[in-house]
Parts: sequence; structure tokens; C-alpha cells
Amino acid sequence: MNSISKLLIAFGLMLLIIPLQAQKISSKTFSGLPLRNIGPAFTSGRIADIAIHPKNENVWYVAVGSGGVWKTTNSGTTWKPIFDQQKSYSIGAITIDSNNPHTIWVGTGENVGGRHVAFGDGIYVSHDDGASWKNMGLKNSEHLSKIVVHPEDSNIIWAVSQGPLWTSGGERGVYKSIDGGKTWKRILGDNKWVGATDLVMDPRNADVLYAATWQRQRIVAGYLGGGPGSGIHKSTDGGETWTKLKKGIPGSNLGKIGLAISPFNPDVIYAAIELDRRKGGLFMSTNRGESWKKQSNAVSGGTGPHYYQELYASPHHEGKLFLMNNYVQVSDDHGKTFYTMNERNKHVDSHAMAFKASDPNYVLFGTDGGLYESFDLTKSWKFIRNLPITQYFKLAVDDSKPFYKIYGGTQDNGSHGGPSQTIYSDGITNGDWWKTLGADGHQSAIEPGNPNITYGEFQQGALWRIDQTTKETVFIQPQALEGDPFERFNWDAPILVSPHNPKRLYFAS
Repeated sequence: MNSISKLLIAFGLMLLIIPLQAQKISSKTFSGLPLRNIGPAFTSGRIADIAIHPKNENVWYVAVGSGGVWKTTNSGTTWKPIFDQQKSYSIGAITIDSNNPHTIWVGTGENVGGRHVAFGDGIYVSHDDGASWKNMGLKNSEHLSKIVVHPEDSNIIWAVSQGPLWTSGGERGVYKSIDGGKTWKRILGDNKWVGATDLVMDPRNADVLYAATWQRQRIVAGYLGGGPGSGIHKSTDGGETWTKLKKGIPGSNLGKIGLAISPFNPDVIYAAIELDRRKGGLFMSTNRGESWKKQSNAVSGGTGPHYYQELYASPHHEGKLFLMNNYVQVSDDHGKTFYTMNERNKHVDSHAMAFKASDPNYVLFGTDGGLYESFDLTKSWKFIRNLPITQYFKLAVDDSKPFYKIYGGTQDNGSHGGPSQTIYSDGITNGDWWKTLGADGHQSAIEPGNPNITYGEFQQGALWRIDQTTKETVFIQPQALEGDPFERFNWDAPILVSPHNPKRLYFAS
């Protein structure tokens, strides 16, 4: 009998001896292993939404695509995570009740259609500035885009749900509650494929609403980003009934749509519409949606409009629009022409922005790489480098001493390396971490017995060997022989270094 067989028998006998109750895993099982945050924040992570307190502009609530909700009371000098005790870590929307700013609404599940998104478990509310939370339902929505609270009645709330990304069904569309979130009724969309992406309200009359629906389906092999269920709708009775707006809107299968209403003239509505196969246009209505005119061909790009398309109208400069994108598109003439926003010294891939009522030159942007603020209307940027919300896909550890190192690949922030411990009293800081590769990082691996040699990858199988001493990188992705078909690697391709022979690698396509 070999040693492995003896070990299995011993383990089986141990299970027979341990009482059944003791075998159950609970929170007590790991109570002796407290978690500690080792960072980093030097690249931060994906921001889904931002809410600035209407009466104290130093108070911000930030919804993180893969890191809960964070609050600052001093304009980003310090932060506190306020959603960590809830069941969902992925956030898509956050809204402050203008009637009572102590009330905060949070929609869980990222509000994009990418392949690397996390889903949520419904809508939450806090009535004490984020100190405590209660789940208020819509647990099958999975991806909430926006929450709107009636400006005169806090009991009336509209929740916009994209619905499940990978399956049909769920709670998708626009939902309304008239009892403070105790019960919800779907008022737009369907129970199969048609969800919703946006909702804007006429500030003169809360019964007048404009909503964007989105028909979409993603499977492992492909993505269907539009359909006949996509469109723009108007209600004049608080969402009880809707009219689909068609005059001037293309009759083809529309994709993702972002809406904005002019803060200067609420008769003016803007819509960023994805048209067939990633084409698009910026449309404008000057008569409350009765008819629309195409202003330009603007559409979000990058990996596709499904990942962006949020549209913001400046409250300080009439006709100034910001279309979220890998490189934000800006218009100063109601969408007739667009130019690329200055992205120098700023992470690209923007998803959210916020304005301050007190300062027309101030903007706050949420990107795949964290928060950036500008005090001169995007001419220069300040990175808020203390939000440790980087989205790590996979981790690996080496066998260096006295403290082992941790390596990991991240969403859109490259691959990183950092220490597990430090001898300094300040603890582990941003300066202790370093980038090993750029682009999207995925799985990292270490050569056993030689922690100076590590492996990392870009998306779709771009594999590299990295010497952590010299920082030399060598491209080692397997290539097809002449006449052989090329390998098709996943967005995240698995790699394994043999524990028996460190020179032997396994890489899956």
C-alpha cells in the first residue's frame, strides 16, 4: 500500500469519528483566519456609478462593479466600505433620495453586457446614510441599471433592470414601487429577453418619463446585442402606460440606448442609440419625444456599445454632452459633432460621471481604473489613488522568503505582483506593488523553486514569461505549425506549471 492510499484511509476514518454536526461548514469554520486588506490601490478598479450628496458636496457614494459601495465624507481623502456585509459585491447603480438624503438606494449587478461581469441579488435601501442596509426585492434582476426616486414622494421609486445576461427570464424591464420598495410591479419590458437600460424624468412633471429598453442575449459562443424589443418609450402617467416613440427613430433592430434630458430645456431629449452591428447615432428631440432627428453617427466603441453608452448632459453648459466610451466623446453643439475628451494622465474606459452644482468646471469620472476628478473641465486630471477595488481574476503565490509574494491578473489594469507581508510599521503600501504586464491581466503562474520566473497573459491567450529580476518579458504563446489551424484562446486562458518539472507548462485553448 502506497503513502497516498494510507492517507486516504486515514482521512476516511477521521470523517467517521468526527460528529456529523462538526462537518458542516459555517462562518465559525474560518473564524480563526481573519482577512486583512493588502491592497493595492495604485490602479484601482471599475466604477459603475457615482452619487454626490445634494447638500454636502464633500460626501460621495461610489458604486463599484466588483467591490461594493464606498463612501467618503471628505472628497476622497479617506474612504469607508459600507456594503461589505451584504450578500452582493457587484453594484450597478446608486441613487440618493433628494427628499431625504439620508436614504440611499443601491442596485446590485453590473450595468454592462460584457463577458467579465458579476450579477447581483436585487435592490437595497439604507435610511441611515449607508450604515445599515435592507434588501427590498427584485432578487432575480441580476443587473440593475438605474434607480429614480420621485422628487416629492419617497415612497415612489422606479428601478431599471437589464435582467440576466446569460439566460432569459428573471426580473427585467422597468419596475415601479409605490410603497417605499415593499412591493414592485413591472411596467415596461417582458419576462424573456427585453430589459431596460435607462430612465429619465421631466423635472417639471414627475409623471413624464422616458425609458430605454434593450433586448439582448449572451452565450459563450456569441453575443446578440439588439432586437425588436429595444427602443425608446414615453409615459405621462408615472409609468402606468407607455408609448413607443418611433418618428425619426430607425426601424431596424436597435441595441443599447443611453438617455439624457436637457437641464436647460426639458422639452429636449437626447438618445445615444446603438444601431445594427455596432453602428449608431446621437438622436435629439426638441418636442418631448414626439419626433427625433439624427444629429451624428456617434456611438460607443472599444469592445462594443454594450459596455458603455451612458449619456450625460452638462447642467452648466447648454448643449454639452458626454458619451461614455473607451475614449469619452464630447459634444458642445447638442450632438451634431463630437470630439475625443482629453484622456492624458487618466485611465480610459469611462462608465460614470458626476457634476457639482457649485463648480461648473468640476467633473468626477468613474473608469475601469478608478476615480478621476478634474477642476478645469477635463484639461487636467487628478487620480484618487486610495480606493483598493481592483478586480482580480486569478491569483498565484510564489515560494520566496521570508514573505511569499502574490501575483494576479486584473480587469483592464494589467498583471500585478506584491508582497504578502512587510517589515515596515506602515504595512503594505501602493509602493510595494508593481505591474508585471499591461492590458487585461488574467491568470499568473510561478516557477516552483525559482520565484524570479513568473508567467502572465493578456486577453485571448497572449502568454509571456517574465523575469522579475530583470523585468524582461518573452512572448511564448503556442503558435500553429504551417498548415495547422490557429488556436482559439478564451478571454482568460488557463496556465499550469508542472510541480514535477518546472520547465513544463500546460496552456489551454
